[in-house]
Amino acid sequence: MGTKSNILLMASIMTVFGMMVFPGDISATSNQVTVTPINEEVSLEKTITTMSVPQDNQLPWGIVRGEASDVAERYPVIIQMFKGEDPVHFAQVDAKGDGSYEYKFRVGNLDSNTGEFVNNFHGDYTVKIYKVIPNTNDLV
Repeated sequence: MGTKSNILLMASIMTVFGMMVFPGDISATSNQVTVTPINEEVSLEKTITTMSVPQDNQLPWGIVRGEASDVAERYPVIIQMFKGEDPVHFAQVDAKGDGSYEYKFRVGNLDSNTGEFVNNFHGDYTVKIYKVIPNTNDLV
């Protein structure tokens, strides 16, 4: 396969496996995957996704999850969330042996004074997921 075919195949796989999954009404759509070579052995894969959280969300947790894939050993997965241009939340998680990863974060909290649910997240967010992956192209 050529370089272009490898990138298209990788983008297709990431669209299926690298999507963010949230319970209930919180949704995410995969928008863009880019792969940048670092050296002869590994490349940096960046996935940019849009996460939408409804104003009336009642769920306390969100999850960023990636299915089994080729992740270079010893490199964590970096997750960055932005509201517009403003950074909101950053995380670093280790991939499991099969290359999958999962990160849970609080979408909302229960206010102990009022007993009401307070959303920490609402509206649209840009989420960037960075993974170091082994190179599959011998020309890199």
